Amino acid sequence: MKEFSRADRVGAQMQRELALLLRDEAKNPRLAEVTIQEVRVTRDLSHAKVYFTVLDSEEAPLFTEMLGHAAGFLRKRLGQIMKLRTVPELHFVYDRSIEEGQRLSALIEKAVASDRREDEDGQA
Repeated sequence: MKEFSRADRVGAQMQRELALLLRDEAKNPRLAEVTIQEVRVTRDLSHAKVYFTVLDSEEAPLFTEMLGHAAGFLRKRLGQIMKLRTVPELHFVYDRSIEEGQRLSALIEKAVASDRREDEDGQA
């Protein structure tokens, strides 16, 4: 059984805490629309990449900017909640993996439908 590193454990806890902070304590109510997908913390715990999604992918740059402005507040609150000696610097990154997965799924469905049409045409 693989042990999780301290950075992995801190990242998982940061993900939970950030989701709660954005929902309950952020001054900008629109930040409650953000879903935290993953937090990757460097081994020395100095930096954390926070991967997030929003419903409207076209608004991702706006939310990246809003989260950047809230980073200081979020970092301070994380330090109070998690009782870490040093809290990682937060870097917010829009996570495109969900929309990329949807795009690939649509391509697969299109290819399967095309194969079915070709099979039906060949048997007729």
